[in-house]
Amino acid sequence: MPNYTTEAIRTVALVGHGATGKTTLAEALLARAGAIKSTGSVERGNTVCDYDPLEKSYGHSLSAALVNFAWRDTHIHLIDTPGYPDFTGQAIGALAAVETAIIVINAQAGIELATRRMMKWAQARKLCCMIAVNKIDAENVDLPELLADIQRTFGKECLPINLPAHAGKDIVDCFFNPDGESDFSSVKTAHAALVDQVVEVDEALTALYLEQGEISAEQLHAPFEKALRERHLIPVCFVSARNGTGVTELLDVFARLAPNPTEGNAPPFLKGEGADAVEFHAEPDPAKHVLAHVFKVIIDPYVGKLGVFRVHQGTVKRDAQLFIGNGNRPFKVAHLYLLQGKEYVETDALVPGDIGAVAKVEEIEFDAVLHDSHDEDHIHLRPLEFPVPMHGLAVETKKKGDEQRLFEVLHKLELEDPCFRMERHPATNETVIRALGELHLRTKLEKLTQQYKLELETRPPRIPYRETISRKAEGHCRHKKQTGGAGQFGEVFLKIEPLPRGAGYEFVDQVKGGVIPTVFIPAVEKGVRMALDAGVIAGYPVEDLRVIVYDGKSHAVDSKEIAFVSAGRKAIIDAFSKAGPIMLEPIVNIDIDAPETYVGDMTAEIASKRGQITGTQQRSADAISTTGQVPLAELTDFQNRLRSITGGQGSYSVEFSHYAQVPAQTQQQLTSQYKAAREEE
Repeated sequence: MPNYTTEAIRTVALVGHGATGKTTLAEALLARAGAIKSTGSVERGNTVCDYDPLEKSYGHSLSAALVNFAWRDTHIHLIDTPGYPDFTGQAIGALAAVETAIIVINAQAGIELATRRMMKWAQARKLCCMIAVNKIDAENVDLPELLADIQRTFGKECLPINLPAHAGKDIVDCFFNPDGESDFSSVKTAHAALVDQVVEVDEALTALYLEQGEISAEQLHAPFEKALRERHLIPVCFVSARNGTGVTELLDVFARLAPNPTEGNAPPFLKGEGADAVEFHAEPDPAKHVLAHVFKVIIDPYVGKLGVFRVHQGTVKRDAQLFIGNGNRPFKVAHLYLLQGKEYVETDALVPGDIGAVAKVEEIEFDAVLHDSHDEDHIHLRPLEFPVPMHGLAVETKKKGDEQRLFEVLHKLELEDPCFRMERHPATNETVIRALGELHLRTKLEKLTQQYKLELETRPPRIPYRETISRKAEGHCRHKKQTGGAGQFGEVFLKIEPLPRGAGYEFVDQVKGGVIPTVFIPAVEKGVRMALDAGVIAGYPVEDLRVIVYDGKSHAVDSKEIAFVSAGRKAIIDAFSKAGPIMLEPIVNIDIDAPETYVGDMTAEIASKRGQITGTQQRSADAISTTGQVPLAELTDFQNRLRSITGGQGSYSVEFSHYAQVPAQTQQQLTSQYKAAREEE
């Protein structure tokens, strides 16, 4: 058993923009806590968290890394996450495993794109948030202005819990000890602001504060945790991971003020499916049934598949029997690990709040719930909202015979990364990989070639258009085939009607009187799905429609599954052609960072690509963030255009927004190309 209790555990994730120094900060925390003998550096490629060969070559994190260490009377589980927008999925996944998100800000660069996004995601998950301003010893740093900018951006509840002193060489506490001098502001003023903010969540304490004029730190602990849970307070800490200033103080903040698993907001578990799902409260009690959530999957070339999970309830013990989701067959916990970067340290038990891993359990997947009793069946965590991967490449193996292995490897990469996706398009015979950006795709391709030794050819993929309908219609098919012996017979009548954008697909069985035997209804739906997945007018998947099967006929001898599959497929094609078919294209939100002098050029470029500008925001003294919406089809060569317009000084990111109808000319072109291709076959 662990030599610490759940109350002693702290779980934190370092999140924020790339190059803010999160990995260096993690390294400094490990060294100060005595978990490592000496501090490594990203430049030398010897940090605990950036251990992957690709991370070492790129000089920044590509995936979330886990470490744990003891400080004073606490045990801290820390997750170091990548900061570049292309690897956002790894950072979002980590939010499901912690009580506290530490938003790391580069004091020199200020509040950057991913910083704003991570704060938004952390608050959406109702996590307690703290801000760590790193690199306070860098040149040309204006900390008072940065603090003011933090408060303008994230709210007045962002208050310093410590302040730099002696020209950034020391840190003075503003919460427990109101005495001392700082480089800016007043320690006493900062202390008073903190106390005022904290006591606001407790009326009785407010009255006592007004009566006494002062409140002890012990009296403030419970309301402090409440203020964190309600996001009424976001503490701001100052640190330099590089020279060690503020590292001890940050560890003390974790130990003394960060919530333990009994003090943070309850994880958003649900019991049941769909609209019938109700909230389920997991209790961080080691004596209760086990409930754990898999927030990360690692495919280790030596150990195999690892499911990394956070224990929310009960105690996970080595040799225990655990169920996965709603599965009926348990697996044995043969090995139980704590993760320390690339090292797997065996342990005999994990208590609520602990983060650990099990190996070689093939059924484990990302977002799975592990439990030890069927009382916990149908429990799942409220899904995390990941950005939709839109950047794509069509890939194929150079060596014939490697196709199956390619699919297997791509599936492994999907398991590891919730924002990486493989698609197979039968109409074009394309295998397409999609990621959040060009860098994201490049790292996956390098992993395929370096780790898995797959040689690939790549090309731009077809745009992921969709087909849908604009009005209601009916379809019918009588499938009758006689081949000398047993025949085939199935007849299907169905109706289709449009659904709102993004609603997907619904299949409704309204057959009465057994005219289509119940046993053949799945075959009808199978035929319908075959047609919709393959596309009807242009070879793209169909969505946003409801299919209602209401009548049909069968034959006592000749009706078979294959007959109703065929009848269902042809009936939906018949209906689709009458329902005003339309083509949809993906629209993406685009965020462009470029020097202010190029804003006019950016606006014109977006307009030329059928896009709309939705806003601009001053990111720094000379840089503007321009946001808008653009059809994905127009961004094929945008990286090169941006580089040309801004002289290499611009960067951008995209995330899926919605599907919208394509121009009539585009639809005509797509349908004509599809028809011509079918005629050639």
